Amino acid sequence: MMDVQVQMWSEEFEKLIFRMTTPSVKIENGVCPSTTIVKIDSARKHGILLEAVQVLTDLNLSIEKAYISSDGRWYMDVFHVTDLNGQKLTDESVISYMEQALGSIHCMRKGSGRHNGMTALGLTGTDRIGLLSEVFMVLADLQCNVVDAKVWTNNGRIASLIYVKDSDSGCQIEDSERIEKIESMLRPVLKGDNDIRSAKASVLVALTHSERRLHQMMDADRDYERRSDVGISGSDTPIVTVQNWALRSYSVVNVQCKDRTKLLFDIVCTLTDMQYIVFHATVNTDAGVAYLEFLIRHTDGTPISVDAEMQRVIHCIQAAIKRRDPQGVRLELCMKDRPSLLATVTRTFRENGLNITSAEISTSSSCIAHNIFHVTDAEGRIPSHKTIENIREKIGFDNLKVKDPPTSCHNNSRPDGPKPHMMLLSLGSIVRKNLYNLGLIKSYS
Repeated sequence: MMDVQVQMWSEEFEKLIFRMTTPSVKIENGVCPSTTIVKIDSARKHGILLEAVQVLTDLNLSIEKAYISSDGRWYMDVFHVTDLNGQKLTDESVISYMEQALGSIHCMRKGSGRHNGMTALGLTGTDRIGLLSEVFMVLADLQCNVVDAKVWTNNGRIASLIYVKDSDSGCQIEDSERIEKIESMLRPVLKGDNDIRSAKASVLVALTHSERRLHQMMDADRDYERRSDVGISGSDTPIVTVQNWALRSYSVVNVQCKDRTKLLFDIVCTLTDMQYIVFHATVNTDAGVAYLEFLIRHTDGTPISVDAEMQRVIHCIQAAIKRRDPQGVRLELCMKDRPSLLATVTRTFRENGLNITSAEISTSSSCIAHNIFHVTDAEGRIPSHKTIENIREKIGFDNLKVKDPPTSCHNNSRPDGPKPHMMLLSLGSIVRKNLYNLGLIKSYS
C-alpha cells in the first residue's frame, strides 16, 4: 500500500514540476483586428525571453507590439505579430509549429539541425573591398564548398559564419591538419594593413543560434568602439538612453530607431549576453519607427551603478541594431551552384569597386544557390545604375537581380517621433502598465 502511495505522489509531483517549468502558450486571432496575439507564461530563467523572441524572429514575423513582465519568478509575455506582408497569421501549420516551439523554450535549444554535417568557420577582421572575394577564393583553393554563410559588417569590422563541406566527398571536414591549414590561410587575409586587433579564423565546435553567435563575435571584436577613420553618421544612429530607477532598483533602457524585423531579437540578445535580465519591457511601433523600453538588472539582482557601464550598454545596443541595418543596393543571386561560384561573383563585385556590407548565402537541396548581397561603392554610397548593370551583364541578368529600392547610406533626416528627452515613460507606472496590458489589472492610471 505504501509503495502505491509513493508512486502516486511521485507521479503527481512530476506533473506539478512539468506545469511549473513548461511554458503555457496561447495564440489568438480574434482579439486584435490587425495582429495575431501570442501569449506566453513561463518560469523566469536567464535567457528564456531570448529563446521566445528567437522563435518568432526565425519565422520572419514582425513584432508590432510587445508587453513583457515578470511577477516574482514568472514571465508573462504578450506579442502582437504579423507576417512580412503585415497580415495576421492564418497558416495552421505555422501556428502549430509556433505553439510547439514556444512550449519547449525551457529546453534551451542549441544551434540548428540545418547545419549538421557541416564545418562551421567563424571569421572576424578588418572590412575592406574585396575581402570576401579573397576569403571565398582561399576556400575554393582548399577544396571547401561553401553551403551557407552569413556576413555582417559594422564600424569598419566584419564577422562571418561560413558553413562548408569537402568539395569532393560532400562530407564534413574533420581532419585536424586540414582544419589548421584552413585557419592559417584565412588569418592573413582577414588582417588589414593597419589592423590593431588580431584577425580571427577558427572552426566553431559548440554552435549557438547563428545570428546570436554573430553578435557575440562582433561584441568580442569590440565593433561598438568608435573609430576615427570610419565615418559615423549621427542622423541614422539609434537613440539609446540608460537611467536608473532607484526606487525599484532597476536600470531603464530606452531605444528609438527605425523599425525592422528582428530588432527585438538583436536588443534582447545583446542584453542577455551582457548578463542582464529583462524584468519588464514594452515595444511599440508607429509609422516605421520603433520605441522600446526595458527594465533590467544584472543577473545578481543589482542595477547598473557606473556611468562607464551605462555608456557601454548604449554603444553595444547601437552596434547590435546597426549590424543588421542593410546599407546599399540589395542584389539577389539565384542560379545553379558550382565550384568557385562565390569566388567568381564576389571577384566581379571587387573588380567593379563594390564593397559587400552584408551577405546571406544558402544552397538548396537541389544545389540551387540563393544568395543575398547588400553592396555600396568604395565611399559607402549607392552604386551607380551603370555599375550594377555591368555586373549583371557579366553574371547574367536572369541570375542576378536588383531587389527593393536601394537603402540610403547617408540619410540626413531623422524619423519623426519623440525627442530623446521625451522617450522615457513615467517610471512609476511602467509595471502597472505592463500588468494592465497583460490583462492582470483593470487600470494602470
